[in-house]
Amino acid sequence: MISLDSIRTPIAADIAAFEEFIRGHFMADGRLMSEMLEHVLASRGKGIRPMIVMLTSILNSSANSRDWVEGERNCTKRTYLAAMMIEMLHTTSLIHDDVIDNSDQRRGKPSVNALWQSRNAVILGDYILARTMSLGMESAQYDLVSHVIGSVATLCEGEILQSQHTADKDTTRQDYLEIIYKKTASLISISASAGAVSVMASQRDVERMRRFGEALGMAFQIQDDILDYSRSANTGKPSNNDLREGKITLPLIEVLEKCSPAERLQLLDKLNQCKDDESAVDFLQGVVEATGGLAMAARTMQTYIDRATSILAEYEDSPYRTALVNLCAYIAERDK
Repeated sequence: MISLDSIRTPIAADIAAFEEFIRGHFMADGRLMSEMLEHVLASRGKGIRPMIVMLTSILNSSANSRDWVEGERNCTKRTYLAAMMIEMLHTTSLIHDDVIDNSDQRRGKPSVNALWQSRNAVILGDYILARTMSLGMESAQYDLVSHVIGSVATLCEGEILQSQHTADKDTTRQDYLEIIYKKTASLISISASAGAVSVMASQRDVERMRRFGEALGMAFQIQDDILDYSRSANTGKPSNNDLREGKITLPLIEVLEKCSPAERLQLLDKLNQCKDDESAVDFLQGVVEATGGLAMAARTMQTYIDRATSILAEYEDSPYRTALVNLCAYIAERDK
């Protein structure tokens, strides 16, 4: 399987510089705020979104035509700023998600709300969001700020839409695709297009990168939802969490679309029991596995991967295009 380390290789020097950049801009007075910030910065995860920003910035710049040189940086501070804004918006959304879901873990580590209570977690998320936007405005990169800021409203809309359909147990395939676009794919789409914007790429290339990121983001979330049904996945979260929270995601939708009205009612009744009854969780997982829900969802995920790679094929060959193609493969194959 392709590793993230191999994908990062062409931008290893830029990633190191980006880490210094982001830590240099997120420091706070006061022990408690400093401790919370340090915990968040140290627990950020894979860094896929800023990696996409950096790779797409080079892909759409003159640096793409140069041979890769180990240790050489190809991104500008403007690109680092775009990557930082997106990474910290994503971080804010996860902090708030953990409060909403009352989650005590994030990537196998204690969540902010578990360590410092929900009140402080919400304030920290708000602080990071405000600091992120302030840094964008202070740098006078108004086009980048304008490009990225709209994703905040979209993320909120996705969260509310998911809550509505989870409560009503009426999520259709179209509802699901809208939810995952707003909650996940929109920010990955902005990541890819912001990379192009950061190097003053043409509107055509910005739009092309937006479509690439959207397809990649849809695949990313579908794979996430498939992994939720796997007891062997290394996600850092308990398996079948979506079932316990009453969420209808694509593996279950694939089953619900093909069963009779009576069977559908039985499955939804089991879903209502999942919060308090592990046997209901086991039953639904078994049904989804036995009736091919995971395999059918994987086929849908692969159509988005194919769409993303076909867009990359429009660019000339380079280590940066190869890294993005490998990222598509990684997302389709990942188990965490």
